[in-house]
Amino acid sequence: MTDPRSFHDQAVASFYHLGPADAVLPEMLPDVLTGRCCRGLACFAARQDDPQRWQQACSTAPALYCLGQCYAGPAQAGTDTRPTAHVFARESVLLANAVRGGVRDLPAYLAQGGGKALRAALQSTPSAILETVAASGLRGRGGAGFPTGRKWRAVADAINKTKYIVANADEGDPGAFSDRVLIETDPFRLIEAMLIAAISVGATQGFIYLRREYETAARVLARAIEQARAARWLGGHVLDSAYTFDLELVIGAGSYLCGEETAMLNAIEGRRPEVRLRPPQITECGLFDRPTLVNNVETLCAIPWIIKHGGEAYRQLGTADNAGTKLLSLNSLFVKPGVYEVEFGISVREIIDVLGGGLRRGHLKGVMIGGPLAGIIPPPLFDTPLTHEALHAIGCAVGHGGVIAFADDTSIAEIVAEVFRFGATESCDKCTPCHLGTQEISQAFNTGKPMTAQRWRDLVDALAATSLCGHGRGLAEFALAIETHYGEELCACLA
Repeated sequence: MTDPRSFHDQAVASFYHLGPADAVLPEMLPDVLTGRCCRGLACFAARQDDPQRWQQACSTAPALYCLGQCYAGPAQAGTDTRPTAHVFARESVLLANAVRGGVRDLPAYLAQGGGKALRAALQSTPSAILETVAASGLRGRGGAGFPTGRKWRAVADAINKTKYIVANADEGDPGAFSDRVLIETDPFRLIEAMLIAAISVGATQGFIYLRREYETAARVLARAIEQARAARWLGGHVLDSAYTFDLELVIGAGSYLCGEETAMLNAIEGRRPEVRLRPPQITECGLFDRPTLVNNVETLCAIPWIIKHGGEAYRQLGTADNAGTKLLSLNSLFVKPGVYEVEFGISVREIIDVLGGGLRRGHLKGVMIGGPLAGIIPPPLFDTPLTHEALHAIGCAVGHGGVIAFADDTSIAEIVAEVFRFGATESCDKCTPCHLGTQEISQAFNTGKPMTAQRWRDLVDALAATSLCGHGRGLAEFALAIETHYGEELCACLA
């Protein structure tokens, strides 16, 4: 009789592009990346800079999305250099250590003032920490912009003795590499933040879910966790306190969808990482059916600064409804690519011209902020400020903060084909419109055999109305933004 567990193992393994799915330590990872080229959207935008490398990316199966080297596209694994980090804000909340070249050892982190927020939290109360986070106005930096204080309070109020904290380090949006920079240059900031969060919500175990493509980050994090444990930051009686907290690094196996928090929780549990139905919300029934706090790396890394300086000091940065700073990842088509820390409220034009120094070749067709599930901003709207509300009003999004410039050597038809090819490749196939509709749109725009305008409308509406998660809905929002801002060029592609 066949062991039923083998069916489970095959179902899990078949979901991923890279393997093995059960690797949890950097030294366990097989070399499946070296020499492979990235097919992410930032590399697609830069494909004319190295057509041979781009062709290699297109001819390799499965496609590799994304190496987090968008500042050097088209990117190839094993040829990486660290991106430059810049601060364009009145206060640096996130990149101070990165700008100094990075702090990878705990003694050096402590010498730079690290650990003070943790000690302050240990001497405070969970309620006071929650009040400070709420007062800061910090919103999630992973896409939706949900108030962080409200999420933390929900987990703290959950009636269950066992609670978990998960750092979402599956930075899958092609065009974004800011979390990678934070992890590789300042890993103890993330660990300190997770400890503070654990104290405030009552969690005793944490997980960092890191994307498989970030091999250097995996090694840096593994070493940092070892140092933290040796220094008694982790384990029983954290720094001689009454608190217990331990941390585990889980390395993914290649899947964009694992950036969706419920899919990620399934992945950590060793299950097929498809999206879960909600309710219940994960703040009450998350990892292993226990209350779970999930934040992305950038959100968590703001916490030590907030605890040290106070919630009101953080709220003074940015705008009234979009407090604090945001990391932006500028791709290789800019004169000055790299990761930038800015305050909310900066205009898209300033991002392009002042931070990025403009386009290094060709004319700018538009910029995508927030990944492939966001719209493209056309030149007439470059004075739009960087806030959740302002970008949403024009059908675009802050998202994770990846800024991809597209030059005039790329047509709207090519962008649509590539975005929907990516969407089809990374779909979990659970929802029919996402499984089949994305493929149909991609093939129509890629082959030059146009679909009818009515078929386009039907597919986009189906994606928006019936997709279980933000993958399909986001692709529909991208399509609607293209209709709005590049309608004439889109109509020329439809029958």
